Amino acid sequence: MSADALAPYRRITIKIGSALLVDKSGKLRKAWLDDLAEDIAALKAEGRDIVVVSSGAIALGRGLLDLSAVSLTLEQSQAAASAGQIALSQAWAEALGRHSIVTGQILITPNITEERRYYLNARTTVTTLLGLGAIPIFNENDSVATAEIRYGDNDRLSARVATMIESDCLVLLSDIDGLYTAPPAKDPNAQHIPVVEAITPAIEAMAGGAASHLSRGGMTTKVEAGKIATLAGTAMIIAKGTEMHPLKTLTEGGRHTLFHPARSRAQARKRWIMGTLTVAGTLQVDAGATSALKQGRSLLPIGVTKVSGDFERGDTVAIVDPDGREIARGLVGLDSEDARLAMGKRSSTVVELLGIGSRTELIHRDNLVLTAAVEEMNS
Repeated sequence: MSADALAPYRRITIKIGSALLVDKSGKLRKAWLDDLAEDIAALKAEGRDIVVVSSGAIALGRGLLDLSAVSLTLEQSQAAASAGQIALSQAWAEALGRHSIVTGQILITPNITEERRYYLNARTTVTTLLGLGAIPIFNENDSVATAEIRYGDNDRLSARVATMIESDCLVLLSDIDGLYTAPPAKDPNAQHIPVVEAITPAIEAMAGGAASHLSRGGMTTKVEAGKIATLAGTAMIIAKGTEMHPLKTLTEGGRHTLFHPARSRAQARKRWIMGTLTVAGTLQVDAGATSALKQGRSLLPIGVTKVSGDFERGDTVAIVDPDGREIARGLVGLDSEDARLAMGKRSSTVVELLGIGSRTELIHRDNLVLTAAVEEMNS
């Protein structure tokens, strides 16, 4: 592995957590941000495209509004985010402005990445900003998000952004220098893992819970982010961000965990499908359908044994094998009511039931993406 962990990558998305940007008193860690901005400017000077996903709005807003640092109501969180977003945007603009870099703020809510039209519009905005030499700064729009619709963590949000803009690498700056065989705070014998070739159930089992009162994440959400990023062909690095100049440290051989991307970058439409954060329903399939999907075929109604959830045609659904393990995701061709009528039946019978012109496949192969479980079975 190269001593410079970032050397292979031209377009890099960097995610910064609240606990790195804001201290426990709710004050901005200005000296740290200035050093990070210097690191970013150095990368940009080498011709890299840099995109930032920054937490910190609520944490900053807490301090500005003199709110409790322990627990907030949803309304207080939204108010804190509203005040904090201005301070956060200003902090980034000032820090990068010292290096003559213009920033563009993009506040994002789940529908922007989950609805394809908004997804494509956001990607165009980012591409335009990068082309003009600016650095886009993303954050979840906590001032209007509710508990029911929010991402819940900026790790997965950053992975969604990274895949949306086709980043070569996603860097998660954290309070830990990578993945360990067990949470090191609980197990002194935990071993650091420098490289993850593929995210298997064994890798997922190594992840621990959230460690900071400012974070909704933890290693679990970082590994989940890794699944989104790597399946779409984007590498991911988890590195320690608490010290000064964290990106420079990475380029000088600092310890980290590298998650290798899938062998080939998925087509744009399939990147969007596989990165979907929530699914509208689930289709359970039999062994025959599982085998057919592994061979790149469409999902036909005859192979479906159970339909769960309430979904519309075009929604993203999960496909699980007879053991309940997710093996694929796809855009469903029928709504849930018609899917229940069609399941287990031959295509000719489906046409008789639903009428001429009805789709004879539940999910066409062009709208279907295999997940890691199938890749494991194939390896």
